[in-house]
Parts: sequence; C-alpha cells; structure tokens
Amino acid sequence: MRRVQRACANVIVVTVALITAACGGKAPPAAGPAGPALKSMVVQPVRTPLERSVDGTIEAVNQATVSAQTSGRIAEILYDVNDVVPAGAVIIRLKGTEQRAGLQAAQASVTEARARNTEAAAQYQRIADMYQRRVVSKSQFDQAASNKDAAAARLAAAEAGETGAHEGVGYTEVRAPYGGVVTKRLVQVGETVVPGTPLMTGLSLKDLRVNFNIPQSIVAQVRQFKKAAVYVGGRRVESDKITIFPEAATPSSSFRARVDLPSGSLEVAPGMYVKVGLMIGEADRLVIPVSAVVERSEVSGVYVIDPQGRAELRYVRKGHPLGESIEILAGLAPGERIALDPIAAGASVVAAQP
Repeated sequence: MRRVQRACANVIVVTVALITAACGGKAPPAAGPAGPALKSMVVQPVRTPLERSVDGTIEAVNQATVSAQTSGRIAEILYDVNDVVPAGAVIIRLKGTEQRAGLQAAQASVTEARARNTEAAAQYQRIADMYQRRVVSKSQFDQAASNKDAAAARLAAAEAGETGAHEGVGYTEVRAPYGGVVTKRLVQVGETVVPGTPLMTGLSLKDLRVNFNIPQSIVAQVRQFKKAAVYVGGRRVESDKITIFPEAATPSSSFRARVDLPSGSLEVAPGMYVKVGLMIGEADRLVIPVSAVVERSEVSGVYVIDPQGRAELRYVRKGHPLGESIEILAGLAPGERIALDPIAAGASVVAAQP
C-alpha cells in the first residue's frame, strides 16, 4: 500500500511541474538586493559644537516712543496699532497755526535785516572812500564800520530765527524715525500736546535679537568660544555676534547676554520665547543628513544597509539639528552604512519581498 501511495505522489509532483513549465511560471525570487545600488554613506563621528541650552526672548533692536517736539492740538493721526509705517512717513499732524505765524514773522525779520545790512554796507563803503581822501574823521569811519558789523550780526540772527521757525513748522508733522510697525497709540485727535508728550510707540521687525541669561558656571566657556545658535520650530540659526554684559545680576549671579539674528532668518516676533544653544566646547557625535531620516508618526528612522546590500528600516533618536544635518543620539553605531534616499531604499525593500 505504501509503495502505491509514493508512486501516486511522484506522479502528482511531476504533473504539477509540467503544468507550471507549460504556463511559463517561475519560482519565487530568492532574498537579496533588488534594483540598482542605493546611494549611501558610512556613519562616522564628526567633531561638532558642545552646547548648553538656555531660554531666550526675542526683542527688536530698534524700538522707540515718538514724542511731541512742539506745542499744539492734534489734527490728524495717519497710522494705528499694527500698521506698517515706512521710514520718514508722517504719522501725526498738529494744527500749526502758531508755528506758521512765527515762520512768517521770522521771514519778515530776515527781509528787514537784509535791507539794513545792504544799506549799512553801502554807507560803510562811502565813508571808507571819504576817509581815504581825508574828508571825514576817524571817528566817523569807525562808526560806519560798527554799523556795518551790527547790521551783519542782526541779519545772521534773523536767518537763525527763520531756520528755527522752519523747524517749528516741521515739528507739526511727526515722522517715523525708521520703518516698522506701530505697537501703541498714546493720543487721540483733538488732544493738546506739549514738547515731550509721548505720541506713538513702534518697533522695526527688520533687525531682531535674543536676550537671555548665562549661568555663572559656564560664562567662562561662552566668553572663550563666543558662538551661539537659536532654535525655533525645528530650525537652527547660528550667530557669532554675542554680547555679554560685564557684571552679574543679583541674586541669580547670572550674566545678561544677547545675540543678533540675521535679517529675515526666522519668522519670529518680539516677545517670543526661543531656545539658545551656547557653545561651551566640542565633542564627537554621529551626524547624518536630514534628508536621510524617515518620519513615521511620532518616531524617526533610517534605512541601514547590511554587507549584502539589503536595506532595513531602523528607528533612531534624534538630537539637535545642525544646518542640513542632524545629530543621532541612539540607534546607529559608527561604521554602519545608511541609505541617503529613504524613498529608493523603501522601494528596494518592497521589491525584495516574496
């Protein structure tokens, strides 16, 4: 009976093989690399900055409150809170009736002084000619010279008064000292102001900096390297312009400091909190390109290539970003090879599956 069963089984296997060959069937592919070789790199330790993280606050470099420079009643307010103001634009106008009247009086004084100066100069020239011919006395010549100098002085004073009157009229139009955004409006139309009255507060978003405190324990290392980086929304912006105040604050014994941000480097606003990485040394760390990292839900991974050329996804723990690269804290070891194109690596894994 067993011989008969074995014979039947052999017949079935041969029959299946013939049918498969006749239909053009192929055996399942063996495990191994699929497709062209993947672009890859060998992970090696890289000398990178060793940083200490502290909290910082964004502030504008240029921020000021514009005050009145003359007396008057507010006639017009041209900008309000959150309005963008160009540099030199008129933001508030005052009723300048008194200032314009003063300017007209100053111009009239200049006209009069100029006429008297011309007359005194001509009189002096006549007396001087007569004095040379010995027609008039020395005292008359001295009197003419004195009148000429006095007329010239009165003309200079009148011209200075006219200049001041022009300035007074100009003060009735309050202008923005630089381009920026209005943050506070401190007066209303119809109010009477005097010199020194605060009118409007604004700041410029072009130049920003970060204020922070440096613990006493690391201030010496920070002074030595003078490098810092600002971290906002996963981005890292380096700055080599760091200012450390010379004395420690009490009672914390920390040192106030600030770093300037490159213009337009981050989408931030004054008052925002950020992280500042202060360079206190250097260390060897594993760094890979950001483009090689795969993000899946709340975990990150990279495709590691084994000696046979097969790619395998491995989860890693990321550290601080370093420009176009990122630090890997766990999951990789020096000397391992990773795929630089995770999409191509994932496709090769799918193609190699039976």
